[in-house]
Amino acid sequence: MGLRGLRRRGRTDANTAAGERHTTAAAVELRGVRRSYGRGAYAVHALRGIDLSLPRGSFTAVMGPSGSGKSTFLQCAAGLDLPTEGSVRLGGTEITGMDENALTRLRRSRLGFVFQAFNLLPSLTVEQNVLLPMRLAGGRQDRARAADLLARVGLEGTGNRRPAELSGGQQQRVAVARALVTRPDVVFADEPTGALDTTTAAEVLGLLREAVDALGATVVMVTHDPAAAAHADQVLFLAGGLVADRLPRSPATTVAARMTTLTPTPQAA
Repeated sequence: MGLRGLRRRGRTDANTAAGERHTTAAAVELRGVRRSYGRGAYAVHALRGIDLSLPRGSFTAVMGPSGSGKSTFLQCAAGLDLPTEGSVRLGGTEITGMDENALTRLRRSRLGFVFQAFNLLPSLTVEQNVLLPMRLAGGRQDRARAADLLARVGLEGTGNRRPAELSGGQQQRVAVARALVTRPDVVFADEPTGALDTTTAAEVLGLLREAVDALGATVVMVTHDPAAAAHADQVLFLAGGLVADRLPRSPATTVAARMTTLTPTPQAA
């Protein structure tokens, strides 16, 4: 069962939330973002000036060779790391100058995360894992919302089970439900299918795709897999800490071919 059963209510909820969070703003906006580690001759310039704006209700894949800046991009865009220079806005909110407490509150209430390693807490039930962002944010734990999402990701009736009782693919489905439970401004996914077989990976990617199409979610996914990137509305290619190229939604073969020719080029502001 997909997520489309939540389309009408999900869009209403998403629109209400967006109205409270500056509807005209992009979901993710980076301006002049640079990130360096170390100093002088030993400095590593992971990001060299990223300028981009990602609209609400879009699915963006980020690709690039090892060392291209993908992970640093995700960390800076999600407020997990601070840029050396530049500005990051999420859902219309400037996060660059926020203190750590404010950033933590924002991440808990307005961002969702899906990781390669699932990151479920083994001591909690499936339902408790899904509700964890609500609990950490100090809000009401909406058990009906959790049950609804678990049903939509094909895990109806599993709420009382522990993660260890589920397959890897099922655990990643729980992680997707957890990422969506607070109706976040953005879901950041870091190699979400890296630990899954091809069939299960396609199912999880289909869930992320439906979250965008049916619920109006915004997904930003770092991946090395052209087949995964083919589910996105656009693919951003990073090379040398710059946005080297973009593709609109394209088949995996086209994405893979573009990956083989990447060279860093200065981007327009």
